[in-house]
Amino acid sequence: MSGVLSLRQVSKVYGSGPTAVHALHPVDLDVDAGELVAVMGPSGSGKSTLLTVAGSLEEPSGGEVVVCGAPLSTLSSDARARLRRRSIGFVFQDLNLLAGLSAVENVALPLELDGVAARTARVAALRALDELGLTDRADHYPDDLSGGERQRVAIARAVVGDRRLLLADEPTGALDAANGEAVMRLLRAACRGGIAGVVVTHDAQLASWADRVVFIRDGRVVDETAPTTGPDTLLAPDGAA
Repeated sequence: MSGVLSLRQVSKVYGSGPTAVHALHPVDLDVDAGELVAVMGPSGSGKSTLLTVAGSLEEPSGGEVVVCGAPLSTLSSDARARLRRRSIGFVFQDLNLLAGLSAVENVALPLELDGVAARTARVAALRALDELGLTDRADHYPDDLSGGERQRVAIARAVVGDRRLLLADEPTGALDAANGEAVMRLLRAACRGGIAGVVVTHDAQLASWADRVVFIRDGRVVDETAPTTGPDTLLAPDGAA
């Protein structure tokens, strides 16, 4: 496997002086192509900050983030934006689907923003939706879709094109158990196709779909484990879930 994401002694501090908040202490993390890594920890432990820094949505206060072989500190803001559009897919709990666009238009939008012709982008978007069982919902608007269908549209948007890294922040938080497992199954399938995936979740059963689980507390990686026998066997150390 080849490395897609590498964090080397990455830290993040908000503010300065006595009121400074250390959201991430120096963290090391590597994620390979085809690997799905789950990140767990209590609220405020730094999980979401880890994702935003890894996806270049925020700059680290220290250390280096390398995505697809490119150290982010060496890239201009425009180059980082291109890297996000072309290589990184994001799935957030609130999904961020545009209500005025159909499912296929939502999925095609990142490609069009990157200069892909509208017709070509639509073909790629339809292919991504078809892989997630949404062909017959392609022309429906988000308000006409179920919660699970909207999640699948968000995942299709995150993996469309030549994405190499998928970052998902509590993508199952608003779903019931059955739909939550379905979303994790889809993320798992995307990684089998060669994408590197990092998903933040508070649910140990859902984290058991990952190849590796990283536990974070107070901005520090405190443990790692590899699920081996299914969702009922994974327990977070010291209540980290």
